[in-house]
Amino acid sequence: MIACYVQGGGLGHLTRIRAYLHTCHPGETATILTASAFTADSRVRGPHRLLPAAALPSLRPSTLVVDAFPAGLDGELSAASVPSGARTVHLARLLRWDAYQRILPAEPIVFDETWLLEDLTPAHRAHLTGRCAPLTLTDPPCPPSRDALEGAWLIVHSGPLPEIQELIGYARDCAAAEDAHPRLVLVSPSRPAGLPVDVEHVSLYPAWPLFPAADRVITAAGFNAVRQLAPWRAKHLMLPFPRRFDDQFTRAATARAATPG
Repeated sequence: MIACYVQGGGLGHLTRIRAYLHTCHPGETATILTASAFTADSRVRGPHRLLPAAALPSLRPSTLVVDAFPAGLDGELSAASVPSGARTVHLARLLRWDAYQRILPAEPIVFDETWLLEDLTPAHRAHLTGRCAPLTLTDPPCPPSRDALEGAWLIVHSGPLPEIQELIGYARDCAAAEDAHPRLVLVSPSRPAGLPVDVEHVSLYPAWPLFPAADRVITAAGFNAVRQLAPWRAKHLMLPFPRRFDDQFTRAATARAATPG
């Protein structure tokens, strides 16, 4: 059994673990340990079994996969947390390591394998143990979208509401700078209260099949958005937000520096 420890309230953690399972364990069903409310959506959880993170001590997985935070979201994972006989795998993405390292336990997990999903800071990279290798994720296939959103400016975000409002404002500012009058469409799991009447809403997951036909895609600078929009970097408008541990500002700067022109 593959058990995936996926802590963090955002939709991005679940999107990443689905992509990892499809990339490295295609066709297998895993147990995802999470408290995310987004798992109520069958499109998000897919075929996988869900349990609360507190169930980890009762499991005997052959492989334990720890997403993003090597010691969990609050430093709750240590070497003693690993079920007997389990092979340990870590999915390493960019963190604000200066902040995260303060919660590391005295005896952290020594991972058997670490997949490097993006460039890390030197201090973060130095902490990682075991075999480390880069991994490019591939999302599970999904049917092409039937929504007629060709040429629209997509605002893609699952919340919270103040961030959605900021992204809408950013889209308007960018449109004004281009002297453009685009069709604005919010792609989000639910329609937020007070959405402006000139902004349409669609609840689609995953959103990436919409990207090729859009004129612009406006997102935060989360890991999945930047990864999925890499082929269309020239039309990707990023507005990074502060996070407790995720470093969206460095990720956005790196992606912008790699944008042609």
